Amino acid sequence: MRAVICREWGEPSVLKLEDVAPPTAGPGEILLDVKSASVNFADIVMTEGNYQTKPDFPFAPGLEAAGTVAALGEGVRDFAVGDRVLAKLAYGGFAEQAAARVQDTYRVPDGMPWDVAGAFYVGYVSSHVALRWQGEVQAGQTVLVLGASGGTGLTAVEISKAMGATVIAGAGSADKLAVAAAHGADYGINYRDEDLKARVNELTGGEGVDVVFDPVAGDLFDPALSSLGWGGRYLIFGFVGGTPKIPANRLLVKHRSAMGCSLRYFTERAPDKLAISMDELFKMYDDGKLKPLISATYPLEQAVEAMEMLRQRKATGRVVVTVS
Repeated sequence: MRAVICREWGEPSVLKLEDVAPPTAGPGEILLDVKSASVNFADIVMTEGNYQTKPDFPFAPGLEAAGTVAALGEGVRDFAVGDRVLAKLAYGGFAEQAAARVQDTYRVPDGMPWDVAGAFYVGYVSSHVALRWQGEVQAGQTVLVLGASGGTGLTAVEISKAMGATVIAGAGSADKLAVAAAHGADYGINYRDEDLKARVNELTGGEGVDVVFDPVAGDLFDPALSSLGWGGRYLIFGFVGGTPKIPANRLLVKHRSAMGCSLRYFTERAPDKLAISMDELFKMYDDGKLKPLISATYPLEQAVEAMEMLRQRKATGRVVVTVS
């Protein structure tokens, strides 16, 4: 099979399209004929050798994929060959075939196209479990989403709105804010031109927001933390802008909390909550409350270009690699 292979740590340019032996479905696994795979920032981090896990060389990046079931490993009973599915992967999505654990695999809702299916899990599920179980977002609350037009931020905008929250989108340009508004944001703040804290105070009557969803951090962390009201929850989702230090006194003074949000926790330690999140997300999708934005698609042969688009922060929504 063809796969985009990593044989040394580095930028996406180290990856090469190669013919390699296909994976097999081990016990409790499903083998997929891949139709699409989303590009995530974690794929870039993994290729650089800086991810929380380091696969043995050679390997293909790609943390999620969608396709049809090609084979079932020993003990798998709930799927059949030919089923349309999406899956969270340890790695390997940028290939014609990939193996997934059965507990990380879900049937694709009727009518969901392949590009959307391949980009659904990491973005939407990561955001939902954070907002639902850690942020405890309730109808009538206010959520500030940073990086609101990006692949993760935009899912947080849609999900928060579907939960009944008022959504304040933060982004670095008017065009990006327009994307967030089209996906449900009630207000927008261009944090390159506006004072984030002052504008949030204005929009909330000085009360601050109930939840901050932050996949950016860096210089935005301090004003975003200051925008958090009494009892507010700060959801730490990533550090593309740099890793901040958290001043504990500013958490204490307003009974705030800051939480790291890891999908891996729910996968490994809270599968019951993850299953509820999947059911709620698929219902939101079927009800038309989620409208995934696929900003660019690339064939497998151009997976490196797809990763570079994300690395250079040129994408809104999701970037997808398609496999013919």
